[in-house]
Amino acid sequence: MDKLAREARQLFGIHLTGRQVVALMNYERELLDWNQKFNLTAIRDVDGIRTKHFLDSFSCVLAWKENHPTRLVDVGTGAGFPGLPLKILYPAMRLTLVESVGKKAKFCRHVADAMKLEGVEVLSARAEEVGQMSSHREQYDWAVARAVADLPVLAEYLLPLLQVNGHMLAQKGASGPAEVHKAESALKMLGGQMRQLIPVTLPGVADERYLVVIDKVAATPEGYPRKAGMPAKKPL
Repeated sequence: MDKLAREARQLFGIHLTGRQVVALMNYERELLDWNQKFNLTAIRDVDGIRTKHFLDSFSCVLAWKENHPTRLVDVGTGAGFPGLPLKILYPAMRLTLVESVGKKAKFCRHVADAMKLEGVEVLSARAEEVGQMSSHREQYDWAVARAVADLPVLAEYLLPLLQVNGHMLAQKGASGPAEVHKAESALKMLGGQMRQLIPVTLPGVADERYLVVIDKVAATPEGYPRKAGMPAKKPL
């Protein structure tokens, strides 16, 4: 964990406290334990978890600098990434995790309860359903997703959840820049505006990574997101 703390500081200016390091160790232990029974993540070794899950989650701070989220929704969170590591960084932040796969949602609830993380809600539901719930629609200042869908589809999942002047953050691989061009019409339709494409480098990882930051500049029309499955079947 010393190496993780050093890299978090060098790469992202994050100074982990002793309590945060212990929390990450507990999270890691639970993930390794549950992964033996359920297929939560393909990354099963300690080094991989610390770099490709924890550090990769921490890279989100490059998008918001000091202006971190007060209410964050993480769509398609899987085993809790990037939402739960960010909650460990910002204990006062209110966090909603959206995960349609039951065993993964159950794991996220278990981790939040076991680590006594307050202000965490886990929804075992599809993003399209959550985006039409009055308790979640246009309620967040940041919405994030990692490796969930192409950007035009992701925009339909995330933008309806954001308040006007909120921000969408998509963690993307090498296809990030090309997806931005593909998503132009979808963003315009949904009230989004491209702000920034930030390259991310992780130690020992050759793959290209990008943070795609999109501002919400207008309200999303009521018809979006469409019914479950439609955004992926017929992208905007």
